[in-house]
Amino acid sequence: MTVQPGAQALVRHQVTPDDTARAFGSGDLEVLATPRLLAWCENATVRALAGRLADAESTVGTRVELVHQRATAVGAELTVRADLVHVDGRLLRFDVVAEAADGTVLGHGQVTRVVVDRARFLARL
Repeated sequence: MTVQPGAQALVRHQVTPDDTARAFGSGDLEVLATPRLLAWCENATVRALAGRLADAESTVGTRVELVHQRATAVGAELTVRADLVHVDGRLLRFDVVAEAADGTVLGHGQVTRVVVDRARFLARL
């Protein structure tokens, strides 16, 4: 594992009807669902680690803190950024932020992941 603070990923998305609270069952409005925003944040953390782990390694999410502070309409474009801010052995902590095209913050938080050996992790299931 060659992971150091500073790793970053930027992922762009356009909100579709499949990304809404109504579609997820997390509400009944046609706005970006919090579970979808969370998934996009986690995806950005995974992308920030691309090429930085050994082939036998992966990461698993262990903790999430997310503030979803603004509604986002279908059709809107947004960017999710993940910045690796802390490494403690196998523990990795990321700051995440989602912004509208005009820079308005839509949500922010932290995602913690842990580096695991793929085979050993799956053998425990």
